[in-house]
Amino acid sequence: MTIQTRRERERAERERLIVSAARELAEAEGWSAVTTRRLAAEVEYSQPVLYSHFKGKDAIMAAVAVEGCAELATALRAARTDETDERGALAAVGAAYTAFARRRPALYDAMFTLAVDLPFATAEAPVELQAAFDELRQAVAPIAADGDDIGLLTETYWASLHGLASLTRSGRLPEKAHDRRLALLVNHLTA
Repeated sequence: MTIQTRRERERAERERLIVSAARELAEAEGWSAVTTRRLAAEVEYSQPVLYSHFKGKDAIMAAVAVEGCAELATALRAARTDETDERGALAAVGAAYTAFARRRPALYDAMFTLAVDLPFATAEAPVELQAAFDELRQAVAPIAADGDDIGLLTETYWASLHGLASLTRSGRLPEKAHDRRLALLVNHLTA
């Protein structure tokens, strides 16, 4: 192994450590607790070392969001491919999406609620973001009517899931009716 290869590996490991520490701290105490000073203490590196990897907290949150989108894509793919029919796949993806948001609220916020410097809905979007959206699209495409814009239909389904997840989490919608809301959404989309 060359010195350069070892340095690159160590740098990647430090970045993973920083991102992991940010996620853990955000889930435990919220994103307001995630500061470069606090992260430096958590990972036992100086703040200048953190800044050699990330421009600041926003860049760390963006890295967390990208990592989260990869995890979401995996969860959605598993839910979609475990089903044998279109309606079941759409319902399973909706349930997996909202469960992900419920289980990992700080991660979900970094991905879809808080302002992060990531391009969405463009060719420049990181592949992880595109993969998560593509899993939604693959669940929606089979239920599209002739002439439907599948991209817009997918965005509408995603917006519905995001609204359900966010409003339920904030207590504006009662949790007890969550499954019924998802069923209504799927039934009307597949009618």
